[in-house]
Amino acid sequence: MTPRSRFRDELLALPLFDAAHRSLADEADRWATATLVSPPQEGAPEAHEETRAAIDARCRQIHRQLAAAGLTRYCVRREFGGVLEDFDARAICLIRETLAYHDGLADFVFAMQGLGSGAISLAGSADLKARYLPRVARGESIAAFALSEPDAGSDVASLSCRAEARGPEYVLDGTKTWISNGGIADFYSVFARTEKGEVRPDGTTRASGISAFVVEPSDPGFTVARRIDVNAPHPLAELKFERCRIPADRLIGAEGEGFKTAMRTLDVFRSSVAAAATGFARRAFDEAVAHARKRRLFGKTLADFQLTQAALADMATAIDAAALLTYRAAWLRDQGKPVTLAAAMAKMTATESAQTVIDRALQMFGGRGVERGAVVEKLYREIRSLRIYEGATEVQKLIIGREVVQ
Repeated sequence: MTPRSRFRDELLALPLFDAAHRSLADEADRWATATLVSPPQEGAPEAHEETRAAIDARCRQIHRQLAAAGLTRYCVRREFGGVLEDFDARAICLIRETLAYHDGLADFVFAMQGLGSGAISLAGSADLKARYLPRVARGESIAAFALSEPDAGSDVASLSCRAEARGPEYVLDGTKTWISNGGIADFYSVFARTEKGEVRPDGTTRASGISAFVVEPSDPGFTVARRIDVNAPHPLAELKFERCRIPADRLIGAEGEGFKTAMRTLDVFRSSVAAAATGFARRAFDEAVAHARKRRLFGKTLADFQLTQAALADMATAIDAAALLTYRAAWLRDQGKPVTLAAAMAKMTATESAQTVIDRALQMFGGRGVERGAVVEKLYREIRSLRIYEGATEVQKLIIGREVVQ
């Protein structure tokens, strides 16, 4: 039994989960083990190319595989082809942790299907839901979530992309950046201002006046301005809207309700970022334990040294603490309880802990750990962005501090 399987069995036995969750966890793990090609061991050549074209193609392949396995159906409600009556944050977290353990790109593809279509699920008209969500469930469409801008990342309320109603259309103008699935998505949930932002006396901008829309790549005035390459390759892009015209019926919810819709969407999926981080950390820990048991030096194995055992103790404890915070937040969300504080704690703790765990694992591998293509080297690149997206660590600290002093 690997360390991960032991910890996973103990976690799933907790009353935070029911029989359906345990069954899903087993099914997802069996599927991922059989389907996803693990990265090569100890510095061997990359299992997959990391060129932009290769990553795009592999995302599409994984998307089809996730759909064939029925996993994309957890991204939408049963009414539109999903498995469950409503979103289940614990199910989404279990899937993300499992996928991240095996393949970071698979986790990315799954997460973006839910995040990209979440606004439609939560606030879209019956027509929008019927038009887009079954395609997400069946794996026929790739979704994207377009919120961030060059000058509006952590401070979402300050976004400046505009949308103006003109008869049967809306006309969008502005820029979105760091958009996951940018360049390969079949539709984008885009957030733009339908009213000028009201600036408070302290210089901050009120979140009112933001609306949400569905934009398709073929809409006139929409362009992928540039593709963005990052340390752990994923499809990312900057989007331009230059008098981009879309039908008025692609408004998601009511005008001015876009910020609330975005936050509701993130409430569902923020704890799953922590779950993905936990999956990365568990993989690094298992790799470190296996390596420590067999690596010999000074007449002993690496695992025989107390320094190694102390490091592994810190790593194991950090992973379990992160997992408990993660699934507490997911359970609270599924019970309809306030989740802002718990999700912020989970996201901050899991991502920061995973960075530390992976760094320590890489250190145990020595030179092999930094060789391109090693498992821990790839994990080292994968984890870094999780401390930034869907609310950077610093933002989570602000949220936690605000919540505890209220």
